[in-house]
Amino acid sequence: MRRLLALCVAAAIVGGAGAARAATPPATGAPLVPRSLASLSESSHALVQVRRPGAAAELRRAGGSLVSRRLSLWRLPRAAAVRLIPRLAVTGALVEWEPDRVRTSLNHGAAGDPLVPQEWWLTAIGADRVDAPGPGRPVTIVDSGMDLTHPEFASRPDTRALNEQRLIGRREFHGTAVGAVVGAPANGIGMVGVYPAAVLQTWDASPRGELTTSGVVTGLEAAAASGPGVINLSIGGIIRSSFEEEAVLDAVARGSIVVAASGNDRGSGNPPNFPASYPHVVTVGSLAPGGAVSTFSSSSPGMDLLAPGESIVGAVPTWESPDGYEELDGTSFASPIVAAAAAWVWTARPDLDGGQVVELLRRTAHDLEAPGRDDSSGFGTLDLAAALAAPAPPRDPFEPNDDVSQVRGGGLLGRVGPALTTPGRGRGSVGAVLNERDDPRDVYRVWVPARKRVVATPRPAAAVGVNLLGPRPSSVRVTQTKAGLEIRNAGSKGREVYLAATLRAGATRADYTVTLATSAIPRKPAARR
Repeated sequence: MRRLLALCVAAAIVGGAGAARAATPPATGAPLVPRSLASLSESSHALVQVRRPGAAAELRRAGGSLVSRRLSLWRLPRAAAVRLIPRLAVTGALVEWEPDRVRTSLNHGAAGDPLVPQEWWLTAIGADRVDAPGPGRPVTIVDSGMDLTHPEFASRPDTRALNEQRLIGRREFHGTAVGAVVGAPANGIGMVGVYPAAVLQTWDASPRGELTTSGVVTGLEAAAASGPGVINLSIGGIIRSSFEEEAVLDAVARGSIVVAASGNDRGSGNPPNFPASYPHVVTVGSLAPGGAVSTFSSSSPGMDLLAPGESIVGAVPTWESPDGYEELDGTSFASPIVAAAAAWVWTARPDLDGGQVVELLRRTAHDLEAPGRDDSSGFGTLDLAAALAAPAPPRDPFEPNDDVSQVRGGGLLGRVGPALTTPGRGRGSVGAVLNERDDPRDVYRVWVPARKRVVATPRPAAAVGVNLLGPRPSSVRVTQTKAGLEIRNAGSKGREVYLAATLRAGATRADYTVTLATSAIPRKPAARR
């Protein structure tokens, strides 16, 4: 049997274009009035984020369960959420809420595995030209449950279930197929995955029979907690979730690579798919056997790579197919090919960080359409062998640092971002990478001493500009000079500001440096008498 799987993740997302984050009550003491709760009617449960630790007991008494400790995120029955959200808002404990919506699935070795001759994709990505390493960086499949009794997994080493795997109903074969594409072993039984010896981890994001935002968020947190690795999300939905996006950013900040399928909606106008459309996600489209973009593969402004996504043999439970295998189509199966390749490269080149691995895959891809990145095919077709051999790209060490909220203390990611100058260090420099879609801006903290100036100089200046972002003390003035940006603090106290390095219009990518030097403010020459 052959199937084209719709790429939809069972993750809940805010209605419309996404909900605005609930604001802190104003200083006047006027209560926060939450927006309409009508959207909760579409789901049986809601996701509620709180900022006051004492709210936990109240949420638990109302039947709530903790989804993410790092995000202070709870899942509540709808009726309890409708009752509690206004009260939490008035007391200042509420940060944000949204329905827990449903997501949907987007649907080499040599040990005599009989289906290997059908696995055209191993040759298409260059996996037949190099030897796969042993166990290394893990690949975590956040999806429907995996059938760990399948012959491909029953005795497979380095296979870990991060939670109970519950296969409910006949639709729940997707996670099994995705996992097999990543790492089915060379055991002489059926198929062989891209990285047969991979450390393969699985998180069942549909324990109640449907993929949900809460299941995806918890899976991302569990994967990131197991250490830096590759996380595959062959799931999607057309509504953005602020909580899902936070969980993705948190996983990236903790060192992981997040890979997601772009969607199968080219024929429906290419609506954005999430999580594939979030920043810092490696977005993957489907390649057809003839070498063209698959007719179903969604275009995306964030498209990174193409990988084979048609006529992909996948392992499935025997109640789905008597012989335990099906031929499948969909970006769901292109995504795990890239995830497996990323883990392979990272294991073979352990001196790299996750960002460098992603850049290697982008920079060594075979350009398929117009020169440069495009929305249909990204940077081109995955070439595993080329990525293993290419020189290491520069590091981009502090991602995600796209905004002030991601680098200030107590901000979005609960961390303090890098400081290029401090009260005890007046000089500093940083090297990083920008690209036009996924990472067009980096933000850093800069200390400007009292009655002194800091000059920030970017290189290459033709591709990268610098300016201040966010709140600025009244004593601080900025001037663009030939050297770069001059930041003067005329006040009697030192001040911290936020410096943004931004890709200039017309530039698509930049490996850049910013250097900073602190000095006294030059005195104005005395007026002649």
